[in-house]
Amino acid sequence: MNTSALIRPAWTPATIALMVIGFMVFWPLGLAMLAYIIWGDRLEGFKRDVNRATDGIFAGCRRGSDRAARWGHGSARTGNVAFDDWREKELERLNEERRKLDEMLSEFDEYARELRRAKDQEEFDRFMANRNKSTSPTTGGPTTGGSTGSTGTGKRGGKSTPGLLDE
Repeated sequence: MNTSALIRPAWTPATIALMVIGFMVFWPLGLAMLAYIIWGDRLEGFKRDVNRATDGIFAGCRRGSDRAARWGHGSARTGNVAFDDWREKELERLNEERRKLDEMLSEFDEYARELRRAKDQEEFDRFMANRNKSTSPTTGGPTTGGSTGSTGTGKRGGKSTPGLLDE
């Protein structure tokens, strides 16, 4: 988004003035400007979601008009049978390409969603590890498994194993 724009979703003198004028002229205009200042940076994602949903809704209408054109109800026929056949095959090919691109888009969206989930999980795990590390009780004894006063009675394969069995 262009940050040098005069009217952008931020608390600039121009947007504040427009909001005040909007409230003085007709209060819903001022309210709309206030909403734009607060939530305007989310408009791009909102527009993309609305466009995607609208395209999905009206895809059925396009399919219906394609069927009507195939049965001769549309004005898509030119009178040249060879051209019409070629055009129909190309349109079918393009529709197949569009379907593949839509599938690839949904796969990429799923991949990006999984990456964000994995990143979030990694950050959460790191947070929990740091939190547990800082809240764990500390002991006054040495942290290494040395021989501080133990006789080494636990034996495995003829060798003394200091550690858990020494006490």
